[in-house]
Amino acid sequence: MPVAVDLVVLTVTEGSLHVLLVERALAPDKGLLALPGGFLLAHENLADAARRELCEETGITPPGHLEQLRSYGPLNRDPRGPVLSVAYLLFAPTFATPQAGGDAAAVQWHKVEDLAGPNATTRLAFDHDQILADGIERARAKIEYSPLAAAFCPPEFTIAELRSVYEAVWGCRLDPRNFHRKATKTVGFLETTGKMSAEGVGRPAALYRLAEGISPNAAILDPPLSRPRKSQ
Repeated sequence: MPVAVDLVVLTVTEGSLHVLLVERALAPDKGLLALPGGFLLAHENLADAARRELCEETGITPPGHLEQLRSYGPLNRDPRGPVLSVAYLLFAPTFATPQAGGDAAAVQWHKVEDLAGPNATTRLAFDHDQILADGIERARAKIEYSPLAAAFCPPEFTIAELRSVYEAVWGCRLDPRNFHRKATKTVGFLETTGKMSAEGVGRPAALYRLAEGISPNAAILDPPLSRPRKSQ
């Protein structure tokens, strides 16, 4: 049975969460948008296959840690027959300019809000809608308990800049005062630089940075910065 890899590649651009998608050049689902990915080669491990497929189809070499998301299938996901797919999540602040190659006719960043949720207008190939939804949820959960969101800010940033990243990933507006209190009171998360921002309008804002010795991927926030939950 064939084994495939698919990649959910996310970043925050211009205040919105974006995902990298390719246009399929071959059947099945020719012409539809899809996550980058492809089949595992003989004697190739899964992570290496994910890196190779991302590079071949988009011209991007993964700039950070690939996180395994989950497996899908093997039944009822590909009209050619049973295919087991292992999905990976890549969530990073910057990427090289994508260039289509391999089985991709085109590659482009797309706003997540146009592809997932009740307002989605585009269907992705295969079961990639579900894989994308799972990847988004993993990213949203990850910035609750890790300082990863700060990696999408400059080395020194205001709390408003940090809040904008959380709002982009979570897809909701946050109360500025509550967020400021939670972010600055979370032990071991941020530290003040003693400087003020000179940009923007209004009063200058204090500049912060990640606390010394913190790894954006490895550290655990305690308490976590929990996102707002919708009432049932």
